[in-house]
Amino acid sequence: MGTGQEDDPMANLFEKQERQRERSAQPLAARMRPQSLKEFVGQQHFLGEGKLLPRMLQADRLGSMIFYGPPGTGKTSLGRVIANQTKSRFVVLNAASAGVKELRTELDKARDQLKSGGDRTILFVDELHHFNKTQQDVLLPDVEAGVVSLIAATTANPFFSLQSALISRSQVFEFQPISREDIRQLMERALRDRDRGLGDLQVSATDDALDFLSEVCDGDARRALTALEIGVRSLPLAERTFDLETAQESIQKKAVQYDQKGDQHYDVISAFIKSVRGSDPDAAIYWLAKMLVAGEDPRFIARRIVILASEDIGNADPQALVLANAAADATDRIGMPECRIALAQATTYLASAPKSNRSYVAINEAMDDVRTQRVIPVPVHLKDKHYRGAERLGHGEGYQYAHDGEQGWVDQDYLGVEKHYYEPVDRGFEAEIKKRLDGLRARRQNGEEERGS
Repeated sequence: MGTGQEDDPMANLFEKQERQRERSAQPLAARMRPQSLKEFVGQQHFLGEGKLLPRMLQADRLGSMIFYGPPGTGKTSLGRVIANQTKSRFVVLNAASAGVKELRTELDKARDQLKSGGDRTILFVDELHHFNKTQQDVLLPDVEAGVVSLIAATTANPFFSLQSALISRSQVFEFQPISREDIRQLMERALRDRDRGLGDLQVSATDDALDFLSEVCDGDARRALTALEIGVRSLPLAERTFDLETAQESIQKKAVQYDQKGDQHYDVISAFIKSVRGSDPDAAIYWLAKMLVAGEDPRFIARRIVILASEDIGNADPQALVLANAAADATDRIGMPECRIALAQATTYLASAPKSNRSYVAINEAMDDVRTQRVIPVPVHLKDKHYRGAERLGHGEGYQYAHDGEQGWVDQDYLGVEKHYYEPVDRGFEAEIKKRLDGLRARRQNGEEERGS
């Protein structure tokens, strides 16, 4: 019969009580972390049946991974689940506080563990984008040699913040905000669970309270569970119902996830531009609101609106550029919060206006021709004749003053080659321009045919 501590009932009891006290001190979000892939909710785009990550686990070829996404979407939890499932040693470092010395120490331990036939090591580095180039370089050899399986979590787009060498050696998985349905499922599970959750408190929750937290947490499971625990544990002993009012008082105003130097900045302005171009004022106003609430520089938005007015609306509604410039001027003069009104007016006008990008296409094609083809010389009759000696060179000879012609037009060559860059669309005011240009081009064509005969 063994004599170790595992055979001592009292020692086992004390150890169990210590674990329970340690767990009870943890916040609900930590206690409710999934223990297996089956418990994990969300991220089915790479965790669903037949998807890449389950295949990697099934093949026992874990490699290194980068988990990228907003807070509270399960990056750390999934790392722990993978470590449990692969029976690996799990080491956590926070890149915001760990230095090169600490990193090298853990890599040496992992190497020794591997040489001695022990479990392989999963090195989970939270907020990896805080590591500088030197620290990222330290990781590379051991990642490449398989000494550790790196799981790096980051809220910053890795293609902006991490070295390409590290990215090329890793699978990148983008985490999405958790759906309202999955958030609600997590909260309901926490209310029932007597071991890890709040089940021992025997509190019920109203549908509108759970719906509210599922919505306002913005896809962040940690935030929802934290608010649930605060609300439930703050209930008077006589009250056993977590209602909407309690839920509203248990959560702080949400902070909009928006990195003004990262991908959120580019993604949201891209959505804004495409919504205006696609004539959806409701979507455009939403993306405008997100940028303004998140603290985006309104002058940046105003500049994009001016560009939009010419690039995507153009002569289909020339008034769009006038209004866009006025909004930009107002933004510069008055700033936030009042300039939001001018920006909203310009945004809705541009989104609702008829669209044409033909001026934009025309200048791009013409500039490309200037850069790549033989440059067309200015025809002699168009050259300046207002300096001494110009007439001796023949400059201006044969030029016809357009205002002397019928309807202010004469049949005259202004380029020297046959080339059409500007092709108006049949929308908005540009339809009128198209009609006029088609008529003038027809008159020129008829004149050429008459001269040819």
